[in-house]
Parts: sequence; C-alpha cells; structure tokens
Amino acid sequence: MKNILITGGAGFIGSNLSLALIRKGYSVTVLDNLSSQIHGDDPDNSSPLYQSIKGKVNFIIGTVTSKVDWEQALRGQDIIVHLAAETGTGQSMYEIQKYVEVNINGTAIMLDILANQKHQVKKIVVASSRSIYGEGKYRCPESGFVYPKHREAKDMDKLDFEVKYPGCGTLIVMPTDEESKIHPSSVYGITKQNQEQMIMTVCPTLEIAPVAFRYQNVYGPGQSLKNPYTGILSIFSTQIKNGNGINIFEDGKETRDFVFIDDVVDATIKGIENSDADGEVFNVGTGVPTDVVTVANRLIQNYGIQVPLTITGNYRLGDIRHNYADLSKIKSRLQYKPEYLFDDGIKKFCDWVNRQMIEPDNYAKSIEEMRSRGLYR
Repeated sequence: MKNILITGGAGFIGSNLSLALIRKGYSVTVLDNLSSQIHGDDPDNSSPLYQSIKGKVNFIIGTVTSKVDWEQALRGQDIIVHLAAETGTGQSMYEIQKYVEVNINGTAIMLDILANQKHQVKKIVVASSRSIYGEGKYRCPESGFVYPKHREAKDMDKLDFEVKYPGCGTLIVMPTDEESKIHPSSVYGITKQNQEQMIMTVCPTLEIAPVAFRYQNVYGPGQSLKNPYTGILSIFSTQIKNGNGINIFEDGKETRDFVFIDDVVDATIKGIENSDADGEVFNVGTGVPTDVVTVANRLIQNYGIQVPLTITGNYRLGDIRHNYADLSKIKSRLQYKPEYLFDDGIKKFCDWVNRQMIEPDNYAKSIEEMRSRGLYR
C-alpha cells in the first residue's frame, strides 16, 4: 500500500507528513484548496508550506466539499490521511455553516463515494482533536474522576475561571485518556467529533481500517504565521515580532499540551504502517500541561524582544480551561514516545521564525469579530 492521499496536505501537519512519507518511498497525492487564511493570496510566493511540497507530490487544487475533486483525488489510492478541516476554535462559533460544510459534509462526501463506487482504499487515518473532550478529566476528593461541564459566563465575568463540579471542592487536573467523556465546548470540537465518529463507524462496514488521532496543540517550524485564528505560538510570535504587546486571556493559568510537529508526524506514520492501530483512537501529545503565561514568556526570552505582557481577565466563550493527554494507549500499542520537550521544541520554532519575513499582526481584527458577536468579553 504505497499510494497515499493526504487531504489538507499543503497545511502545517500535511506538508510535513507528505515530505516524511516521500522520504520513506510512498507516492503522495495532496488535495488542498490553498486557503488564503493559511497560505496568503499568492501561495506560489507567499506560502512556505506549499512551496515545500510543490513538485514533490501529485498536487490537486480542490476542496473536500466537491464530489468531483474527491473522485479525482481518490483514484488509485490505497490509504487516505484526512487532515483537511477548518480549524479555529473561536472562529467556529460564528462561521458555523462553513465549519459544518467543510468538516462534516466534506467527510460525508468522501465516505459516500467509498460506499457507492469502486476503489482500492484499505485504510483511513483521520485527524481528530483534543477539542472533542471539551474540559478535561479531573479528580474530585469526594466523587473520584469527574468531567465538569463548560464554564459559565456569570462566573468568568467575576474573574472566576476555574471549572466547577457539583458537590466537589478543589478539583485536581488529570491527564485525559481516550475513554474520557466526549463533550466538546465549541462548534469546531463538535465537527471533529462528528468526523471521527463517521469514519470509525462507516469504514469497518466497507472493509476499510479506520484510525483516529486526537492531536493536542501542534506547533513547530512551518506553522502558518499569517493565520490570526488559531495557534497561540504563531499568534504571539507575530505580535512580538511587530513589537506589539501580548494580551493574555483569563488569568494566564489555563494550560494546554503542546506537541512538536515531528512527534505528530511520527505518530501518524505509525498509524499508517502499524495494523495494531486499525480500528482504534489515540491521543497524540506530550502528556505535559503548559500554561499560557509560560508560553508567552518563553517566546519573549527566545526572541530577545521585550514587549508588554498583560493579564487581561478577558475570555472567549467556547474556550476550555485545562486539557492534557494521557499517552498510555499510544505508547503501549504503537510504541510512540514524544521526543521533544516544550523548551527544546519552542527553541527550534523560534529559530525558524527568526528566519521568516515578519507578517502583519491581524490578531486584533479576529478579536473584534468575536467581540462584536458577544463571544469575547
């Protein structure tokens, strides 16, 4: 099985995965619409991601919302890695139709073709997301393991940002395993849950092996510095490089599991090549939580550019407080081990950013879009 189709293959994860698979001798086809939000208005000159794979893959410019584009891309493919998706958590709360159309309907078109037309696909690997968990797993001294509901605006308006659970006092954050409750808090999370469930449900009926990877916060060299809607490392980096201050949401103590791109590519290839992955879902992360203030300070230190750092107390509806991965399953099943600690990975990321042209800082525009709809307070 050497022919691999990667949807969204010109994106951050997709381009890195494409190059790694080519080095291993695979024939890679990429279906990508070269979204201007990620690649700029002139991808041939403005997108290092696209430039890195141009001429090395069979490239099809098209969209997963087109049946015709899918039919062209699927011809002769043995494996599909389905990465194409709209990815901004905040943006998903007001561009709802677009997120549903691309993420859910795009996946449905693929499965419909596979269910009703001849093909040779034997495996589909889908990029799921930690966002499907919503708030992560916690331990309550009185009740054991619990899964708190989404935080309420009335509490956060009073600068009370911690999650709550009825009958519990202090909650202790725990690593979130694959059996944890699925209760996404954003439209993006809902669409990723739907993507994963459709593929895990339909593929076995077609004798196609499904694999789902619930990626945590992926970062590293090549990450789009143009997109103000997703990826706080790239957003903060662009602000710092422009000499602008960084405004931290909430109290800055919210945490995420930041996983380096090389580790994500390694995990994904293990899922492609290892039959022990078939029919399973896996977390992909480092298993280590890092708070947002630490992220901002590490970036400032690495760039050597001093900019104001302000804890604002503002918040976005749909954001979670904490979530980091339990990696027990992927370590035992696929022998995955993250190689990059956060401090090492962020240094490599910053070294790469220092070699890039400084992009305009459009983050304020994205925040104003949310504020005008009552989603940023």
